[in-house]
Amino acid sequence: MGWNSWDAFATTITEEQAKAETDYMAEHLASHGWQYMVVDHQWFEPGATGFGYRKRPELVMDDNGRLQPALNRFPSAANGTGFKALADYVHSKGLKFGIHIMRGIPRQAVEKNTSIFGTNYHAADIADLHSTCPWNDDMYGVDMTKPGAQEFYNARIQQYADWGVDFLKVDDLSRPYHAPEIEAIRKAIDLTGRPIVFSTSPGETPLNQANHISQHANMWRISDDFWDNWKSLLHQVQLSSKWAPYTGDGHYPDADMLPLGMIRQGKSMTHFTHDEQVTLMTLWCIFRSPLMFGGDMTKMDDFTLSLITNDEVLAVDQHSSGNRQLFNQDGQMAWVADVPGSTDKYVALFNLRDKGSSSDSGAPVTIKLGDLGLSGSCQVRDLWQHKDLGVSTDVFSPTLPWHGAGLYRFSAK
Repeated sequence: MGWNSWDAFATTITEEQAKAETDYMAEHLASHGWQYMVVDHQWFEPGATGFGYRKRPELVMDDNGRLQPALNRFPSAANGTGFKALADYVHSKGLKFGIHIMRGIPRQAVEKNTSIFGTNYHAADIADLHSTCPWNDDMYGVDMTKPGAQEFYNARIQQYADWGVDFLKVDDLSRPYHAPEIEAIRKAIDLTGRPIVFSTSPGETPLNQANHISQHANMWRISDDFWDNWKSLLHQVQLSSKWAPYTGDGHYPDADMLPLGMIRQGKSMTHFTHDEQVTLMTLWCIFRSPLMFGGDMTKMDDFTLSLITNDEVLAVDQHSSGNRQLFNQDGQMAWVADVPGSTDKYVALFNLRDKGSSSDSGAPVTIKLGDLGLSGSCQVRDLWQHKDLGVSTDVFSPTLPWHGAGLYRFSAK
C-alpha cells in the first residue's frame, strides 16, 4: 500500500512536492497501512514536462553510467548524494521510499562508453543495441550473456540501496518479457541485503510467464497503464480472474495504480463516478492487488479519503486468502475469499451493467450461500457501510447500483 507520483505529476514531480505528499500520508494514511512513497519516471531528466517524453533528452548520470536525480527538481541530491536525503526524510516520517527506473543502460552512457563501476568493462561492452523500449528511447537493453552485464546491474541497484530505496519499480520488462534482465535485477537486489520490493511494469505480463515472474518479482503489472474510464475497469475485471491463482505471500499480480482524487497534473478529478470508485476499490481488494494511490494527496477530498481509509475493506486486500471469482455473467459478478483463522467468508458482489430502464436504483445481485461453502443461516456485515445487515438464509440478494459493488463478511450462525 502506497503512493506513486505518476497519475498526479507525470514526469514533473519535485522534491518539495514529494515531501508534501509524504507529510500527508504520514498524518492521514499511515495509520491505515499506507507506507510506500514512490517517485515515478524521469527524475533524472531536468527538462521533463509531463506525460509525454522528449526525444533523446540530456540525462543526469555519474561517471559509471548510473542515472542521478536532476538537481533543478531534487536539490538535496547535490554532491553525488542522490536520493539519500529525500529517502531519509521519508523514513523520518515512518514511511518507505521508492523510485521508478527503466530496464537497461542509458544510451548516453553507451555513447560516452562510460566505465562499469568496479570492473574493467564499459557500457558498449554490455549494451544490446537492438533491444529498446518502443515508447521511451532513453535506454538500451543489457545483454546478460556479456561479461560485466550483471556487474552493471549490481552497481546500479547497490547505489539505490545505499540511498535508502525500499521499492523499485522497473519499467519495460513485461512486453516483451525480458526474463534475463528480470533475473539479473532480482539477483542484484538480493546481493544488496536490503529488503527492496521489486515491481515490474508495465503489462500485460504474459500469463504463461506467471510461475517465472512470481519467483522473481514481488509485484507485476497485469495490464498497460490503467486510467479512469469504465471500459478499462471492465478489462481489469477480465484480467483479475485469470491472475488470481498466482497471488501469494510476497508475490502479487498488480492491477496498477488507483487513479482517484485529483490527477493529471492538477487538471481534473477522476472521471469515475462514486459508484465506479467503490467498484474499483472492491475489485482491487478482493483480488488482493497492491494498492498504489495515484491522486495528489494534498488535494484530497472527503469521499476519496473515505475510500482509502476504510479499515474493514482494506483488511480484505491485506489479509484474505483463496480469493477467486465465482461467476461473471450478464453483467453481474461475485468473488469470494477466506478469512484467515476463521470459517467466515468475504464476498464481493458487482453490478457491472449500464443503467437499466426497470429501476433507477440498480439491480439485485444474488448469491447462494451454498456456493460460498456455507450452509444454514449467516450473519452478513456490509464492510463499506460498517453495518450489520442481519441474517440471510440460503441466498443473499442485495440491490446494487449500476456500475456499483458491495463487499461483505459472512459469518455462519
